[in-house]
Amino acid sequence: MDKKILSIAAAVAFSMPVSAAELTELPDGAVSGVSVEKSESQLIVRMTVNPGAFPKMSNREVWLVPYIEGNGQQLRLDSVLVAGRTRYIQHERGFNRLGENTVLLRSGSKETYDYSITVPYSDWMEYSSLGMEGRVIGCAGCGIMPLLTFADEEPIARMDYRDMTVVPMMVYVSPEREIVKTRDVSKESYIDFPVNKTEIYPDYRRNPQELAAIRHTIDEMQSDEDIMINSVTFTGYASPEGSYAVNERLAKGRTESLIEYVTKYFSIPRDVLKYTWVAEDWAGLEKRVKEMDDLSNKSGLLQLIADSTLAPDVKDQRLKKDFPADYQILLSKVYPALRHTVYKVNYTIRNFTDIEKIAVLLRTSPQKLSLDEIYLYAQSLDKDSPEFRDVMEIAVRMFPDDEVANLNAASTAVSNGDLSAARRYLAKAGDRPEAIYTNAAILVVEEDYQAAKPLLEKASAAGIEAATELLRQLRDFQFIE
Repeated sequence: MDKKILSIAAAVAFSMPVSAAELTELPDGAVSGVSVEKSESQLIVRMTVNPGAFPKMSNREVWLVPYIEGNGQQLRLDSVLVAGRTRYIQHERGFNRLGENTVLLRSGSKETYDYSITVPYSDWMEYSSLGMEGRVIGCAGCGIMPLLTFADEEPIARMDYRDMTVVPMMVYVSPEREIVKTRDVSKESYIDFPVNKTEIYPDYRRNPQELAAIRHTIDEMQSDEDIMINSVTFTGYASPEGSYAVNERLAKGRTESLIEYVTKYFSIPRDVLKYTWVAEDWAGLEKRVKEMDDLSNKSGLLQLIADSTLAPDVKDQRLKKDFPADYQILLSKVYPALRHTVYKVNYTIRNFTDIEKIAVLLRTSPQKLSLDEIYLYAQSLDKDSPEFRDVMEIAVRMFPDDEVANLNAASTAVSNGDLSAARRYLAKAGDRPEAIYTNAAILVVEEDYQAAKPLLEKASAAGIEAATELLRQLRDFQFIE
């Protein structure tokens, strides 16, 4: 049984012993051992009534009527009648009719009575109190005097069966609408050319595979009705060995050859195709040297490669002269990869508003969707559903650095109890009020209420209603002041 009671008087004592003529309150020790227990559907009230605490008032009787009160409702329980000698005898002999459930006790008796009653539990009893009303009835003309009233006396017990678990309501932010969805896709190709040649040989070495990959990328976009290609830009690179002038001629000529090859295969307007070149890829060389572990003088190589005061041809000669062994490793392992072409396709994707279409794209081509389109679909789902959680994960995967995507993913993670993931997402969610609130929500779930309080106050001051409500709950449950 649920015994959650905020306070119970172990022995109700409201005054010092009084004479029968002065009796207007419950005497010391009249009621003790008060307890209230709750099962799923019932409430059990127990207490010990001590008739010996009452003065021996022969022609008077005290009616004790317990009651439960809460949320504007009241339920009166079975009464206990403590009667003086004369009135006790009258009741025993049936001169006065008592209620079926009224217990008769004789004042001054040393024998206590264990009061117990079970009543159906109602929702309004969730936060209620147990009070006691007393009435003195005397001889003819004595009248009726109320001893205690629930309006101006402390209850003998308070009951609080509310769920004390605080579950923060998570907040979500709608992303700004992306009116024009422009994207880039960048890839690398490694077209092989014979020494000092700029003409493309489609069947030379790995050229069939490399050229097929370029054709596939462009063809896939051209055939997609949701995509419009804005530009295709090729950047050709040569490796640093040899003459800079020769390398520049090769880088430029080979890139132009690739442009001509693409033009033959696709009906792309000439102004859409763009190209540039880098005579010697020193940046690429530096990057790869940093990643290598089999060089005998890696630091010396890097220092020389990064020296911007040297002309390219001088730098190449110094590499060959100062680090001959390492230079041979570079020639065989690194330089071939520096002879490459990077091509970037810039394109625009049409906008989507149909929920069913967006649902299909989320499964097949999420890269076509903007963040606001993903969230448009998410709003059609139950926020507690696994599908909603999956959509938030897709959103943050497609937009890993977006503050809103990370914030919404963090909120979903908190709802699902994954606080580690929530903190990871929040690290990219910025310092907007919703992010502050979500950080506070994590602390509330961890029951660190004092740490959560200032964050909630800050979010509440910024207009986050969920923070205001959460503060109210924490104060109601006395978790914070």
